[in-house]
Amino acid sequence: MAYDPTASGGSNLGPTSQKLHDTIAQNLASYRAQNGLITNVVVPADAVTASASGLDPHISLRNAELQTPRVAKARGLSADRVRALIRANTDAPSLGFLGEPGVNVLCLNLALDALSPSVK
Repeated sequence: MAYDPTASGGSNLGPTSQKLHDTIAQNLASYRAQNGLITNVVVPADAVTASASGLDPHISLRNAELQTPRVAKARGLSADRVRALIRANTDAPSLGFLGEPGVNVLCLNLALDALSPSVK
């Protein structure tokens, strides 16, 4: 599959946009359903919104943790093994203090693929 740069990019939707509100609500419901979460579980913002470019390879540590049971089941791995891979592929804040730690999803997926290459 060839890279399609038109699939990336931000939107011009602002905080008062009903379309943005509806999209986030739909993403939230979908994320909860996919990950078997009850409605009162706090879902991190990065799980239901997009980065400005849509190309950021990182997700929050909490986002990765909430997906752990689903990923473990899909990959045929224990949740503890997936958590260890998440920790191994978490980058520290920039300069050690700017921002939050982030899970590099590309590196994590490559590590998961190395353990379970037959899963598509």
